[in-house]
Amino acid sequence: MRMTLTLDDELTDQLMQVTGEKTPLFAIRHALKDYLAAVQKQKLLALRGQVQVEDGWRQLRQLDVKE
Repeated sequence: MRMTLTLDDELTDQLMQVTGEKTPLFAIRHALKDYLAAVQKQKLLALRGQVQVEDGWRQLRQLDVKE
């Protein structure tokens, strides 16, 4: 998707330094990916204690070995 943005030069330069990217485009892509990963991680962590998980991996392993 093409998009035109007006960004603060100082902020963009700082982002390029932090991400280690050489161009603003790659620095922004890098930052967006990192941001999305952090948000998804927080959503998963928010589910801690709310989801019941049964530990049945040994039974599944036995079924897999039988096949």
